[in-house]
Amino acid sequence: MAETDDPNWLLAFDSSRSPALGTRGMVASSQPLANAAGLEILRAGGNAADAAVAVAAALNVTEPVMTGIGGDCFALYYDAASGSVDAMNASGRAPAALDLARIERDGFAGGLPPTHAHCVTVPGACAGWCDWIDAHGTLAMERILAPAIELAERGFPVAPITALLWAVGSQALHASPGGRALLIDGRAPRAGEIFRNPALARTLRRVASEGKAGFYGGEIAATIADLVRAHAGVLDEQDLAEHAREGSRFDPPLSIAYRDLRVWECAPNGQGLAALIALGLLRGFDLSEQDPLGAERFHLMIEAMRLAFADARWWVADPDFSRAPLETLLSEAYLAERRKCIDPSRANPDVARGTPVASSDTVYFCVVDGAGNACSFINSNYQYFGTGLSPEGWGFTLQNRGHNFSLDPTHPNALAPRKRPYHTIIPGMLTREADGSLYAPFGVMGGFMQPQGHLQVVVAMADDGVDPQRALDRPRFQIRPEDESAPVQLESHLPRATREGLARLGHRSESVDGIWRAGFGRGQIIRRDPNGALWGGSDPRADGFATPL
Repeated sequence: MAETDDPNWLLAFDSSRSPALGTRGMVASSQPLANAAGLEILRAGGNAADAAVAVAAALNVTEPVMTGIGGDCFALYYDAASGSVDAMNASGRAPAALDLARIERDGFAGGLPPTHAHCVTVPGACAGWCDWIDAHGTLAMERILAPAIELAERGFPVAPITALLWAVGSQALHASPGGRALLIDGRAPRAGEIFRNPALARTLRRVASEGKAGFYGGEIAATIADLVRAHAGVLDEQDLAEHAREGSRFDPPLSIAYRDLRVWECAPNGQGLAALIALGLLRGFDLSEQDPLGAERFHLMIEAMRLAFADARWWVADPDFSRAPLETLLSEAYLAERRKCIDPSRANPDVARGTPVASSDTVYFCVVDGAGNACSFINSNYQYFGTGLSPEGWGFTLQNRGHNFSLDPTHPNALAPRKRPYHTIIPGMLTREADGSLYAPFGVMGGFMQPQGHLQVVVAMADDGVDPQRALDRPRFQIRPEDESAPVQLESHLPRATREGLARLGHRSESVDGIWRAGFGRGQIIRRDPNGALWGGSDPRADGFATPL
């Protein structure tokens, strides 16, 4: 076996790289070829928003197991001229014909299989890309999508970690002829093997020339609807057309002060609320004298995260159906009361019900341009290749985001027609509290790991002053997506003394190594100093890095 085929070697994640530095612009993503697409757009005169869409499209080509035009996206944009932060929610809705009664009639009252066609929500990514450029971009979509189209047509060598994850998710692709086109001889491509996707290039050309109407109508929409119906789903052409007409939502972002920074997240139905609640709880503790990798610090972060999930799992839902009391949840009065549930000397089992319920697969990336505009962008299929259902001839898969609805009719996140589900994907942005200047776009992809990753990298930068690369290199914890008795997952290179200390504090834990460490998230950060210097970091748990212009 070749060294690069061994996940225990490949995913050791013992990073020793330096942060990337530059001044004229920077892109950080999980794929170097996607970075190149973004840099090409910056060199062509595009801004951070233009480059972000170019990167999103290129990642669909190079990392389709995680992301694509058949999924959803969210974004935050820092405008250097105004100092404002804008948010976009480009998540799709459940089909108009899908409700809890239909789920029960079809025999799924106990839970939907994650790859069933009922889990297909309207793909929001294409509308998101187009709406994002309309709101903040400067270049034509034909120019922005050109690098991704070239990558798809000419082919690219598959990166090592991507090849491993492609293989993990490849079984779902056999459900439809279009999915099998995302394989080579019926298997996932191997590391270094050239993969071409002319069908995806055809899709991107259609969007480049016709905009979102070319995706949500005509041949592509008809093929999507026919495929879903063929697999006993109910999403149809009308669902797709209505999404194109409505477009993405630009709701005001949420934020909270943490130390000298302000942390920005998208509003529900995204789960950024969980990260903000956890940080709000932690700001009541002095972490400055603690060992950053010690049991005392990890205990407080774990307890804060459990409390945050307990609230977020109830309140995060489509605000058109159930509006959360966001101001109250983020108020210091509420946080101070919740903070009393944290005992620095002992784990609190009463909030264990706040553990998450599922996992997902996503790409996160960020861009800062030479003018100081910043884009924090996240795009996702949900689980590996989503449902695995691929509209034949178009080169992408359909997400299974609907699997994250609750089937409890009393829950705010209960499935309903034309409703958006609880969403795991969350971009983050940091500004300086003193003057509102850009500090960093940041994110840590990976399902319910995302707010946990946001918490851990923000603490590293704000409390310990480390650079983006060091913040991403640190070993992490993850609350497991199981019942209240499930142990906390800890990366294997966390000090043994920390694991033993957490046990004394009442935490059951398990050590995770090898390929499964990918579940701890794969983040990117670009910090901008007041002098204009850019410091970029990229997670060693993925194939990418930060690249300056």
